Amino acid sequence: LLVPRSVAVLTLIAWAASAYRLPVTGRRLPTTALRSAVAEAPPTPLSPLTVWGNKLSDIREAQSVSRSKDYVFPRTIVKADLGDAAHDELSWVKENAMDIKDSMITHGAVVFRGFETMKTQPGFVEFYETLGMHPCLDPLHSVSARPTIEGEGGASSKKSSAVYEAVNKESRKNFFIGMHNEFVGTRAPRAAAFVCFKAAETGGEFLIADGRKIFADIDDDVMGRLYERSIRYSVMELPFFGWVDSLPSFVQGGVMGALKGLASAAINAKVDFSVELLEQRGGYDDTRLLQARAPSQPPVVKHPVSGEPTWFCNVHSHSSKLRKQRESQFGAEKFEDGASQINKSDMYFGDDGDISDADLRHLDQVTNDNIQYVKMSEGDVVLLDNYKCMHGRNVFDGVRKHGVCWFGGWDGEEEQKRKEWDV
Repeated sequence: LLVPRSVAVLTLIAWAASAYRLPVTGRRLPTTALRSAVAEAPPTPLSPLTVWGNKLSDIREAQSVSRSKDYVFPRTIVKADLGDAAHDELSWVKENAMDIKDSMITHGAVVFRGFETMKTQPGFVEFYETLGMHPCLDPLHSVSARPTIEGEGGASSKKSSAVYEAVNKESRKNFFIGMHNEFVGTRAPRAAAFVCFKAAETGGEFLIADGRKIFADIDDDVMGRLYERSIRYSVMELPFFGWVDSLPSFVQGGVMGALKGLASAAINAKVDFSVELLEQRGGYDDTRLLQARAPSQPPVVKHPVSGEPTWFCNVHSHSSKLRKQRESQFGAEKFEDGASQINKSDMYFGDDGDISDADLRHLDQVTNDNIQYVKMSEGDVVLLDNYKCMHGRNVFDGVRKHGVCWFGGWDGEEEQKRKEWDV
């Protein structure tokens, strides 16, 4: 009995590694208009490595300084307010490109409203190319979890396109996507542009929050605990091992050890960061499972350009307790396929300790207090600094078509790093 079950479990592990992705995924943006242009484009580079910055010597003092700031977030540019100057939209973008990118740094995000160019996918590409943004691959590229406009993903899919679909799937419409910065393991885009091609009939707002303000608003003691102990995410669960309990007790440890080693090798071969598997129990039947955890990291980083401390912690989206609490308002998560069953996340202290319910409630409240709901219309774009601006998505009804492009940098970024920023 042990051999067939082991073979079956190893098969599931291999499948799980191939299906691995973060909960906020499923991006596909099919089109025929760009395929010929995409085929001729040079390969899109990987998402850049995350820039953590030097450790803050006094976290309380850093919070005190942040609380004295008056952050203006975001900047909004409405075409109608620009008059004749923006009659030729791309010319206006080109003439004001550096000012727009400076605003992205200063304000954390820039919202564009009322423009015609970005109502189509080719126009959206023209917009960010004119702005001088440098597209990069989705940080989950190594595990093929997010298909691009070239296809459904996987080993046979072309991946030269830099445009992905935002989370628009019907099966995820009642799933409130919590606030997060986009990063996976060791990689984080520097910026992103989210575009609306069709707004949902109801809901579906794009959510943004200023990470600098969240950092300032968190209680000193809570911040001290998190910064001192760091944080760590679980990124997937393998709930395939309940059958081990039926084995003689003296062999259970050895069997789980062997399975954990094989699963670890399979998963780490798929990702470019170290994943540790911990044996846990969970689910309605308290089944035996393996939980994959990423390396520990700080919850606050120093901005790569301006040097400001900013909250860079995805507890609002990744905490299983906070997601469970939201089910009372939005309904249960719809895990409708096998991949969804394993793509479950959670967050812990960096030493694997549990974060208290009181601290989670506080972090949830501070984040919610800072969320801005941006109802986007066709052609609207939110250009955001991925280190300063967290993002998410409200629940929705109807057909929603939003896209996103990630950026590893932009023209003029090195010059910005040499500036003195009055922020």
